[in-house]
Amino acid sequence: MKARRLLLMAIAVMLSVGVVSCAKDDENGNDSGGNTTAEWVDLGLPSGLWWASCNLGATKPEEYGDYYAWGETVTKNTYNESTYMYFMGDIDYLTKYCNNGDYGYNGYTDILTVLQAMDDAATTKLGSGVRMPTKADWEELIANTTSDWTTRNGVYGRMFTASNGKSLFLPAAGDRWDDELCSAGSAGGYWSSSLGTD
Repeated sequence: MKARRLLLMAIAVMLSVGVVSCAKDDENGNDSGGNTTAEWVDLGLPSGLWWASCNLGATKPEEYGDYYAWGETVTKNTYNESTYMYFMGDIDYLTKYCNNGDYGYNGYTDILTVLQAMDDAATTKLGSGVRMPTKADWEELIANTTSDWTTRNGVYGRMFTASNGKSLFLPAAGDRWDDELCSAGSAGGYWSSSLGTD
C-alpha cells in the first residue's frame, strides 16, 4: 500500500513553545511512532497529508500538550535566549539554522531551511514518518479548509473544517517565555518546521 506522509503540529512562538501532534503513516492506520493516543485526521488535502488530532504530549484535541523551543526536542522550565541550544553568547550568535553570517557565531552560516529530523520534536518522539508541518503544509491546510474560533469541551481554539466534513481543532495554548505561560486561552502560535525568511 502507498505510504502517506504524516504531520505533527507544533505550538510555539519565537523561542518559547512547541506542542506537537501526529498522523498515521499508511492506509492501514499504522502509526510510525508508537503514539497510541492520537487519532489521524484525513482532511482530503491535495497532498494526501494527514494531520494529528492532538498535540504532542496531549491525549485529547483540546489539551495543550508539551511546549518546545523551535528546533529543540525536549521540554524545559525556562524558554529564552540563554537557554536556547543554538545561541552562542547572545541572541545575535546562532550556531545552526542560520542563513545570514551577521547573526551566525563567528560569521557561521548553513544551508538548512527545514528542521532536520534530529531537531524535530515530532520525529524524535514518534519516529520516522511523523514530522512538524512545513510552511507549505500550513498554507495547504489554510487554503483547503474553512476555519472559525470556537470552543471544544470548554477550551477556546481554532477549528479547521475540510469539505469532506472532517475537522482539526487547534487549542489557543498561548506560548511560553522564561518560566511563564502567556496568552493561554486567548491565542496560540503554531510552529512550522521551515526556517523563517527574515
